[in-house]
Amino acid sequence: MTNPHEFAGTGAEIQALRFPYRRSADQDRDDRARHPVVIVGAGPVGLSLAIEMALRGHAVVLLDRENQVSEGSRAIAFAKRTLEIWDRLGVGDRMMSKGVSWNLGKVFFREDLVYRFDMLSETGHERPAFINLQQYYAEAFLVERALQLPAIDLRWLHEVVRVEAHGDGVTLGVRTPEGDYAIDADWVIACDGARSPVRQALGLESKGQVFQDRFLIADVKMKADSPVERWFWFDPPFHRQQSALLHMQADNVWRVDFQLGWDADPEEERKPERVLPRIQAMLGKDVDFSLEWTSVYTFACQRMERFMHGRVIFAGDSAHRVSPFGGRGANGGIQDGDNLAWKLDWMLRGKAGAGLLESYCDERQYAADENILNSTHATDFITPKTAASRIFRDAVLGLAETLPFARRLVNSGRLSVPAVLHQSPLNTPDVDAFAMPLLGAPLPDAPVSVNGRASHLLRQTGMGFTLLHFGPLPDWASRLPDVTPVGIGEQVLDPLGLARRRLDGADGTAYLVRPDQHICARWRHPDEAAVRAALARASGSI
Repeated sequence: MTNPHEFAGTGAEIQALRFPYRRSADQDRDDRARHPVVIVGAGPVGLSLAIEMALRGHAVVLLDRENQVSEGSRAIAFAKRTLEIWDRLGVGDRMMSKGVSWNLGKVFFREDLVYRFDMLSETGHERPAFINLQQYYAEAFLVERALQLPAIDLRWLHEVVRVEAHGDGVTLGVRTPEGDYAIDADWVIACDGARSPVRQALGLESKGQVFQDRFLIADVKMKADSPVERWFWFDPPFHRQQSALLHMQADNVWRVDFQLGWDADPEEERKPERVLPRIQAMLGKDVDFSLEWTSVYTFACQRMERFMHGRVIFAGDSAHRVSPFGGRGANGGIQDGDNLAWKLDWMLRGKAGAGLLESYCDERQYAADENILNSTHATDFITPKTAASRIFRDAVLGLAETLPFARRLVNSGRLSVPAVLHQSPLNTPDVDAFAMPLLGAPLPDAPVSVNGRASHLLRQTGMGFTLLHFGPLPDWASRLPDVTPVGIGEQVLDPLGLARRRLDGADGTAYLVRPDQHICARWRHPDEAAVRAALARASGSI
């Protein structure tokens, strides 16, 4: 059956879509409507969060001041963890069918290839390390999914202009083409971008470092024989003393990035007569291409001190920003929403202890700091600001071609990987010895067979907690509340032994996996009391 809300067409046609403004019934009430959850911002983070909350059975109002998807490719590198989250939301296959999958990256210094890396050298994972997909496609596919869910009230051209927080909720002033109105919310989630009007309305700040450099980014349409890899150049012959990046996207569109330096004039550098010669020098004089979109940006690594202020919670760029090297921005924001959704769900259902929602701050502030640290180190390596730091960087690059130790120092953007929440208050400390993975890490994937059909391990996890048990399930497993019991080797077979190997899964071993697929407890031979205690801790009750 054809999806009546499916958006088809070229990238230009997707970007030209305008979603209709509709008057809400809230605008005609004599009193203020009250909603349990209001999300501000219909970008990738806000849309993903709204979809998950709706799938968990909650009515969501999603407000956006625009009525279109993003212009230009913007965020393009979506990581394996993000794809696994989107699988649970019902959009993973849609993203994969359009995106360009890749695992391999190469780093060049001047004319020479000095380093290559594989982001997913293991076999048996359902999803690749990354796909490259223009942000406007990702947003369009998320809008498609949101429109399939009646619990989501998606309001275009509804701009939040006033925020008043009080003890038991938040009042929002909303501006529309037909005038202003106000609504109340039990919880407001601000996913409204780096300049967050919600953050500004509350007088809150995001602090950190603004880097004194400028980059030109452009979408180039061409047919090329280059492999689907990430190519990064330091001091290339076509752009001396600077850096450059090349990525393939969907529709034979390629993203190119050129470091310009702090003194570059953004308006001048965006002009075609400045952009076209740079691209021609990179690609070669015989390559035909057309220019689709350009932008010049300055980047920053910043975050709010706290991501939760009363009943207002911040996620994505509204809470933290990083430089674009490594694809940590959108991926980190979508993981914010993945972390928050199940905790807010449990809070609304009265299942959560007092500490559960607070753990969103503990975990995602830690993840943001990790992303900012990696992003800052990458930026310092890519754009050295002193003669000494440039000499060091060039020496490292010169040695990397032949010496393994130097390759570990090369930093063209440490690519996005999920944070390991090893210090989370929701974890039950190990009492038994394990090799890998680390406690607090996302559950690793592996091929499995269910009722004779090929599947993957992550597909077996539920919306609540999951108990993975190697060998026959104990009788008490079915009595655990909000837990999906999965017996590896019983109803779920491990034909290649990869699940057992990746989880150090001797017979009797059990893993307790959170609703966001992070490992929060594990044992060699657990009893019911131990698992129940771990569940209480993971729901914030201890």
